[in-house]
Amino acid sequence: MDNLQKERGELIEFSGIHFASTYNIPPLAARILALLIIDGCKSGLTFESLVEKLSASKSSISTNLNLLLKMEKINYFTIAGDRKKYFKASPLSERLLNYKKMLEAEKFLVNKMLHYREQTITCPQEKCNLENVKAYKNHIEEMEELFVKTIAEFKIIEIDNNNNNQ
Repeated sequence: MDNLQKERGELIEFSGIHFASTYNIPPLAARILALLIIDGCKSGLTFESLVEKLSASKSSISTNLNLLLKMEKINYFTIAGDRKKYFKASPLSERLLNYKKMLEAEKFLVNKMLHYREQTITCPQEKCNLENVKAYKNHIEEMEELFVKTIAEFKIIEIDNNNNNQ
C-alpha cells in the first residue's frame, strides 16, 4: 500500500505541475484540481478534507476553490440535510467544451485574418502567409470536429455513469 500512496502523491504533484503551467493557475489551485480528479471522482471532497489533505490554510484553499469554480474547472454539489459542499472536478465533457470555445474564438480570428489577407495580398511573402492561414483554418476545423465527437462520447459515458450510480 505504501507504493500506491507514493504513486498517488507523485501523480497529484505531477498533475499539479501540468495544470499550473497549462491553465496558468497557482500551484495550490493546480494541486486541488489534481486531488479532485484523483480522489474526488466518487463522492467529491469537502472543503475540510481539502484543507487536511493539502495542509494549506483555509483562506488559501477558499481562494483557489473560487478561482477553479470561476474557471469552470470544478463544480460542487450539496446533499440534503448536510450543510457541506462537496467539490468535484468538472466532467471531461465540460472541460473539453472549454477548449472547443477557445477554438471557436481562434477560428473567428483566423477567418478575419483570411478575409483581410485575401484583400491585401501584394507579394510572395503575403501569398505564403495566406496559404499558412488557410492551412491553419483547416487544422482548426478538423480539431473542432474532433472535439465535438469526443465531447459527445464523453457525455454518453458520463450519462451512463450517472445512471449506474443512482
